[in-house]
Amino acid sequence: MTEVVSPTAAASGASATERFQERAKGSASADAARVDAIATDALAALHEVVRKHQLTYDEYNAFKAWLIRVGEDGEWPLFLDVFIEHEVEKVANASREGTAGSIEGPYYVEGAPEFGAEGTLPMREGEGGQPLRFFGQARSVSGEPLAGAVVDLWQADDDGLYSQFAPGIPEWNLRGRFTTGADGNFAIHTIHPAPYQIPTDGATGALIAAAGWHAWRPAHLHIKVSAPGHQLITTQLYFSGGEHVGDDIATAVKDALILSPTAASSGAGEEVRYDFVLDPA
Repeated sequence: MTEVVSPTAAASGASATERFQERAKGSASADAARVDAIATDALAALHEVVRKHQLTYDEYNAFKAWLIRVGEDGEWPLFLDVFIEHEVEKVANASREGTAGSIEGPYYVEGAPEFGAEGTLPMREGEGGQPLRFFGQARSVSGEPLAGAVVDLWQADDDGLYSQFAPGIPEWNLRGRFTTGADGNFAIHTIHPAPYQIPTDGATGALIAAAGWHAWRPAHLHIKVSAPGHQLITTQLYFSGGEHVGDDIATAVKDALILSPTAASSGAGEEVRYDFVLDPA
C-alpha cells in the first residue's frame, strides 16, 4: 500500500497564497467611498462583538496572536474561503436564473490540460476510487445547447488530496478542461472523490479545535463552466447520502447541487448526469 503523505497547513497554505496573489495581480483599484463604507461597517461589527461578549485583554491578545499566525501559515485563502466565501457567492449569484453557484475554494489552478467533448481526467496508474462517468449538457437559460462551452473540472483524489497542493501527486492529476460538442454535450471519466478535512495543523485548525467544530468537507467536484456571451458559473457538485453533506464546514452545499449517481451502463463504477444552464452576459 502506498503511504499517503498529507500536506501540512504551512505547505498547502503557502501554495494557495502564492496562487491567489498571482491571480490577483492587476486587480482594479478600489473605490474610496466603498472601502470606507465596508471597512466602517466591518469594524463596527467587531466592536459590537467586543461589547456583547465583554472581551478581556487576554482574549484580545490571543486574537491578535492568532491573526499573526494565520498570515505566517499562509492560511488567509483557506480561512476566508471556508468561512466567508459562501456569503460572497450568495450575493454575487443572487440574480442568476441558471445553475446555482457555489464557492471556488483555494485549490483552483488555471491552465489544466484540454480535452474534447469526452475524455478522461489525468490519473496515476491504479488511481484509487470508484470510477465515475460524469456527463451532461451546457445550455442557455432559453434552452439552446451551447457548443464550445468549456467545462473546467478539478477535484480531490480518493484520499481527499489535491494535486499541486499535496506532495507526491502529479501536477495535473484529476484536473482538466473539456469543450462541449455541437449539441452542447460533454462526458468526463474520473473517480468518485473522497470527503476530506481541511488542514488542521495550522491557525485555521487551531480555531476549529478551540471552538469544538469539525473540519470536514463532503466529497465534491469543483467546476467552472463558461461560454461566449454567457456568464461564467463557478460551482461544486456533491453526492446524495455522502458524509458531511448536511454539515459542511464551508457551508457551501445547496440542494440543487446534489448528485444521485447510479450504476454505470458499462458495468464499471457509477455514472451521473448534470446539465449546466448559463445566464446571458
